[in-house]
Amino acid sequence: QVQLVESGGGLVQSGGSLRLSCAASGRTSSRYTMGWFRQAPGKEREFVAAINWIGISTTYTDSVKGRFTISRDYAKNTLYLQMNSRKPEDTAVYYCTAGTSDSANDYPTNQAVYDYWGQGTQVTVSS
Repeated sequence: QVQLVESGGGLVQSGGSLRLSCAASGRTSSRYTMGWFRQAPGKEREFVAAINWIGISTTYTDSVKGRFTISRDYAKNTLYLQMNSRKPEDTAVYYCTAGTSDSANDYPTNQAVYDYWGQGTQVTVSS
């Protein structure tokens, strides 16, 4: 079992920056892909970014490329999402996730391949 706890959400003005963190505990010695998804009001949850277990391969949805950066600190068992140049359409609840299967590594944009989810953290971008 892996437990995930997000933090760092809040209110930020358009164009501002924010960094989300996701602390992992439990079986953190396992090799797992980690990612961020988000869900805006009235919309389905969507993929944002993912990083593979070794930390050298990253994937982003087109709308955040060049603005968001995903990274992980193995010593702290923490996943990060640095969000720059925020836009009002980035407003959503952001979820941290971890997947232990090969499918998570091969298809990181598919939420069905992930095994563990955090409770989410609200990010609001004002215009």
